[in-house]
Amino acid sequence: MSTFHHELAAAIGQATGAPFTVARAQAGQGGDISQTFRLDGGPRSFFVKCQPPAGLAMFEAEAAGLAELAAADTVRVPRVICYGMAAGQAYLVLEYLPLRAQGEAARLGRQLALLHRVAAPRFGWTRANWIGATPQPNAWHDDWAGFWRTQRLAFQLRRAAENGYGGALQRDGEILLAHLDAFFSGHTPVPSLLHGDLWGGNHGFLADGTPVLFDPAVYFGDRECDLAMSELFGGFAADFYAAYREAWPLDAGYAVRKTLYNLYHILNHANLFGGGYATQATRMAGQLRAEIR
Repeated sequence: MSTFHHELAAAIGQATGAPFTVARAQAGQGGDISQTFRLDGGPRSFFVKCQPPAGLAMFEAEAAGLAELAAADTVRVPRVICYGMAAGQAYLVLEYLPLRAQGEAARLGRQLALLHRVAAPRFGWTRANWIGATPQPNAWHDDWAGFWRTQRLAFQLRRAAENGYGGALQRDGEILLAHLDAFFSGHTPVPSLLHGDLWGGNHGFLADGTPVLFDPAVYFGDRECDLAMSELFGGFAADFYAAYREAWPLDAGYAVRKTLYNLYHILNHANLFGGGYATQATRMAGQLRAEIR
């Protein structure tokens, strides 16, 4: 085993209070941001993410987000074992959970509604974190429209301008920022605890059907943000949505606000990956502008 694996095993042993020796390291499929692998040693297994040293701050934020979700005691998340530096690499060690694509989707819907019942006095979070590889500011706001304007849309629109995406996107984006309150007539959200990056790839199920959420971008915001993103890239099972709405029905106007909330994620994808996402963001901004009366 490499020096990295030996140092990682020592850190796991210290964190768990039981010595750990790596018998096998199995590379995962990996994502756009981190390398991932499974460490096996005797009866214990762990899931590990690693990045260059600059990724340590991202792992610290992810660990804090998972701890916040775990403290809510509503939906299962991987337990954080430890994080730090080993052999010049940043790492995050989580409990290994063997996940599958299918499970109790209705249970996940009910649990997400319970998670959203966990509230804070204001919108935001105790720290900034990341949405994918993009920094995500979370400064506290008393006003939801103000939070969404400054911490979400304006932030991404500035990055889009820096990346050369101007024209109609910036024109309509500025109009949206100036008239954002129009989208919240009759809708007064409470600051709900959100997963924050709730697309289909960030959930799974244990063998007994238990739902699991992972890779969060936690903050306190409008619960509709999680529901909106869950519909963005293929969606969740129909039972998930039915159970959520039965537990906590959505307000009128969600269909329009869904586009407003998902514009943030499409802008982020445009800033990260370019391509057709910028065109999609421009189209969404135009649709939202047409909703302003």
